[in-house]
Amino acid sequence: MTFTHSNIAPKKCIQEAFDADEHAQNLTRWQQQYDQLTPGRFYGRLDEITLPAIQVFKEHTGQALRQDCRVWDDSLWLGIPSHPAGSRINGQPLEAQEVMCRPGGRDFELVTPEAFDIYGLVIRLPLLRAAAERQGITLDEQWTVTPRRHANPATLRALIFLLDRLLSQQHGAIAEKLHQDILLTGLLELMDAQQPSGELPPSYVHRKAVVDRVKQYVDEHLEAPMTMEALCELTHVSRRTLQYSFTTILGISPLQFLRLTRLNRVRRALRAAEPPTTVTEIATYWGFWHLGQFAHDYKQQFEEYPSQTLSRSS
Repeated sequence: MTFTHSNIAPKKCIQEAFDADEHAQNLTRWQQQYDQLTPGRFYGRLDEITLPAIQVFKEHTGQALRQDCRVWDDSLWLGIPSHPAGSRINGQPLEAQEVMCRPGGRDFELVTPEAFDIYGLVIRLPLLRAAAERQGITLDEQWTVTPRRHANPATLRALIFLLDRLLSQQHGAIAEKLHQDILLTGLLELMDAQQPSGELPPSYVHRKAVVDRVKQYVDEHLEAPMTMEALCELTHVSRRTLQYSFTTILGISPLQFLRLTRLNRVRRALRAAEPPTTVTEIATYWGFWHLGQFAHDYKQQFEEYPSQTLSRSS
């Protein structure tokens, strides 16, 4: 049998990274930034195949992360974790038999645990709507509104099987139109089972607003030192409410958030630095005045000294 180039999907791309933010840049056409939350050497792997209007991937991340993400416009992303425990999307904890979903062109936030594996599927919305119309399926618009949805267990297992088989393809050509149609059928069956997730507690909206206010302020005042008292004044809440808000939405305390945010920003700056920039200049810029303690904290978090990060960038 003879295959033409138009019938063959692009070769599977496998990328490995030993820095969280470098790994974030490996996913094609996504805009992402990852902060490493747990201490230790990072390892990430991405297996990806792109069909004409569908992107399929499996992502492994060894450390817990806070991820700021945005997928390409006019699309829908579905994320299916192998084990959802410990993961959050927009501050909402994922439960068993739930999938994550976000439309393209909108920012969203993931918090993922250590040793996390997730299957991802991005599809262009015109193709999805056309396929649904052909099959007589009315798409529930809640798929583009709510970030998590319950899924029929059998349908979910079948879709994971399809994704895994496609991504494990090692040799030989595959008919891209056939595989795209198979994935579309499985995806539509999943989306047609309209099972909304459980109601969020009344405190969710307020606590997420508190966390978002702090994140916005930190982004707008990069160099400003922050204390718990200042954060309470900024958000007009008590220390206890501030603490509950962060542990509920991000799974870490406000002080952990501030410390880890600064450490990850230092690491980005070190990786992007050009001579004659020094570690001392970057560390003090981000508010680390005790350089011995900073070097210790950095080594504990990333399993290398800041000077090693800087030397690789140079």
